[in-house]
Amino acid sequence: MWCQTLLVLAASLSVSRGRPHIHPLSSDMINYINKLNTTWKAGHNFHDVDYGYVKNLCGTLLKGPKLPIMVQSAGGMKLPKQFDAREQWPECPTLKEIRDQGSCGSCWAFGAAEAISDRICIHTKGKVSVEISSQDLLTCCDSCGMGCNGGYPANAWEFWTEQGLVTGGLYNSHIGCRPYTIEPCEHHVNGSRPPCTGEGGDTPECVTQCEAGYTPSYQKDKHYGKTSYGVPSEEEQIQSEIYKNGPVEGAFIVYEDFPSYKSGVYQHVTGSALGGHAIKMIGWGEENGVPYWLCANSWNTDWGDNGFFKILRGSNHCGIESEVVAGIPK
Repeated sequence: MWCQTLLVLAASLSVSRGRPHIHPLSSDMINYINKLNTTWKAGHNFHDVDYGYVKNLCGTLLKGPKLPIMVQSAGGMKLPKQFDAREQWPECPTLKEIRDQGSCGSCWAFGAAEAISDRICIHTKGKVSVEISSQDLLTCCDSCGMGCNGGYPANAWEFWTEQGLVTGGLYNSHIGCRPYTIEPCEHHVNGSRPPCTGEGGDTPECVTQCEAGYTPSYQKDKHYGKTSYGVPSEEEQIQSEIYKNGPVEGAFIVYEDFPSYKSGVYQHVTGSALGGHAIKMIGWGEENGVPYWLCANSWNTDWGDNGFFKILRGSNHCGIESEVVAGIPK
């Protein structure tokens, strides 16, 4: 077995050595990926953007603290071949929302806040529809890591159960108690947002009061989780969890080809690792016989497929199945 592992490793090393090193985000890389005619298409999501900026977006510290594992009993549950939480729970608008983390490695807080928002709506059968504040989680959870410089998804969910989280919408939305304060930047040359630079922003201060004019008070606006847990890394367990309880937060290794994803089922074909990244997993399916997870990213709607992407399912590709976390609202 050990020899076999070494052989596989040697083979994968020789393949990666055989690949040319192409500048990430460049037309050369996009052409190289598209010529391979694999399961996905690349395109320009970031025009004239600092490479350091893209690297900073990957702010999830992988293989961090673990939550207790919750095993879903199949109990005669027949999982469909295709599943999209947006269609399953149309009464929950946050399922369709794509957020923008700005130039801050806050993906770990975004994946959690997004999935928690969805789950509050799903578990109240649409009676409570709120945007949980990524800002509150990013700035006030000391145990979560280092704010804009990276954090742990598991600790984000634990913070929700122990300390609660207030509401808060997108940048400048004035929705909820604590909207996001880090400005989105312009992935494209001729847009109206400021340019994306490689300078990672400082983490904003933890402010325990709502923005002016918002009621109720910060403490009264808090929403709590009843439980938070890890999901086993088996494909069917993750499917059962999403099917039964709503979207989950997942994390994976981002390689230099991923930022250029446009459509299809992503699988790593070229480039070295940029870092860990957290996202929201909302469903699954098959495209041209290739199984995928359907995910929401937090890089605005001008990235990927209107902000969403598909990634290879069932083989723990880039570690996508090994870091799934979730929880149940109070």
